[in-house]
Amino acid sequence: MTRIDAVYVGGIRPLPPEGHPSGIFKTAAGGPVLLGAKGLQGDEQADRRVHGGPWKALHHYAAENYVRLAAAFPDKAALFVPGSFGENVSTAGWDEDTVCIGDVFRIGAATVQVSQPRQPCWKLNHKFGEDDLMRFVAEHCVAGWYYRVLEGGAIAAGDAFELVGRNPEPVTLRQLWFAFRAHRPDPAELARLRNIPGLSPNWVQKLDERIAWLRKNS
Repeated sequence: MTRIDAVYVGGIRPLPPEGHPSGIFKTAAGGPVLLGAKGLQGDEQADRRVHGGPWKALHHYAAENYVRLAAAFPDKAALFVPGSFGENVSTAGWDEDTVCIGDVFRIGAATVQVSQPRQPCWKLNHKFGEDDLMRFVAEHCVAGWYYRVLEGGAIAAGDAFELVGRNPEPVTLRQLWFAFRAHRPDPAELARLRNIPGLSPNWVQKLDERIAWLRKNS
């Protein structure tokens, strides 16, 4: 059984060099933290249009991804440590190849469901001082993923992290991500993906818009 390596929370701070407000700076919690429908107690997001909310209440990042980032950007390797991507939960053993949309996990006293991949943004480039970081993260699908909360409760480092439910026809985060990013994806395949149980409304809309564009320009 996998266990949580750490739980991270943080407030809003200015992001160099321009000082944009950001919630990407997190620190490891020293004990249990209450997870509710909108996220962890004491955790903040600067731009609620793209971060946080009921379908992005908890951000999970695979600890193994930092090894890939360090290899790709050796000059910044020392910066790629758990918590530095602004995640709330860190584990080893689960990543974008093994986690599926709609997966239900038990984390401590809470139950959560995988709702969507995280979309990397320019703030990663600014935080790490690396112009190509966002592009690399997107091209290799190593941005992590979000959960919605089915049952709130306290979570803490060392708690069990257990898969308790999966869709009959599972679709991994990587499969969804690359299907959406394909140059000319099959609209029928995107139509299948937009119906994955548990997929966030935001991603359903993104897929619908992509399908409409493809059909209009076919």
